[in-house]
Amino acid sequence: MNQTPAPKRTFVFFLVPKFTILPFAGALDALRIANRMLGYKAYDWRLCSSDGEPVTSSSGLEIAVDTSLADERRYLTGEKRPGMTLVCSGTEVESYSNKTLYAWLREAHNRNVMVGSMCTGAYVLAQAGLLNGRRCTIHWENLPGFQEKYPQAEVYADLYEVDRNVYTCAGGTASLDMMLHLMDQDFGETLVNRVCEQALTDRVRSQNDRQRLPLRARLGVQNSKVLSIIELMEANLAEPLSLLEIADYAGLSRRQIERLFRQEMGRSPARYYLEIRLDRARHLLTQSTLPVVEVAVACGFVSASHFSKCYREVYHRSPQQERADRKASVPPRKDMG
Repeated sequence: MNQTPAPKRTFVFFLVPKFTILPFAGALDALRIANRMLGYKAYDWRLCSSDGEPVTSSSGLEIAVDTSLADERRYLTGEKRPGMTLVCSGTEVESYSNKTLYAWLREAHNRNVMVGSMCTGAYVLAQAGLLNGRRCTIHWENLPGFQEKYPQAEVYADLYEVDRNVYTCAGGTASLDMMLHLMDQDFGETLVNRVCEQALTDRVRSQNDRQRLPLRARLGVQNSKVLSIIELMEANLAEPLSLLEIADYAGLSRRQIERLFRQEMGRSPARYYLEIRLDRARHLLTQSTLPVVEVAVACGFVSASHFSKCYREVYHRSPQQERADRKASVPPRKDMG
């Protein structure tokens, strides 16, 4: 009598309230498709919540789970020990705290269980102390605030990162890419290609592929000089370069740069530079607890008053109002541990 092969890996997906469905579903369905292509259950999985109760996603869907953290802590020393744990989160993760979850993740890591995260789950891993000195990634929209809050983590705007046995994924469809990476390690390219065909994806993206569209596509700009100048600006937000320094780098005169930006961007280079610095400030105000004056410094403003004046001019509200409105929309922080 033929026996069904034992699962190669068991995954535990921990669902944080308001987790995003797309990365979770992408990862889960990749495992399902792989099992179907292989003809047996090479991958198994369980869904977990803090108390074993259903969890509501950011889209309002309520998902039933299989286990609680208490169950999973018991399983770490028995036959049900998982091969990998993945934290699935999304919006409002900054207000979430769960000491029991952090302890479980640390214990799993110490027992050589792979730990990982999707979308904003890197916040949870960082809170657990698992990203100190490690490469990681997070959704590009959350990256500025994460960098400021966890300077000990080496965060990159990649699709996913693998640092030893810690996996982080930026969310969205990047969860599929991370799972394909795991499958390639387990079974090789043939399975990966078959899963891609079933999922109607035409290529496997590497972990270093961009999260965001390239500037050319994102801005609708074709001029290579303008694009290189914008990249230079985005890389120098805390200590803005002068127009003379930019002109020297680009090999153009100040007048040429002014004319190019008026033609391509509809504004002066100084105005565009200011807007991208304020955009970063807006992310920091809504995604971090940095004092307003520190946000100002991090975005290259010499004083909080100058920062507030520029911010109000662009967004028609003060930085303090921006933060107050964000706090009003986020439930109070709860410690689930």
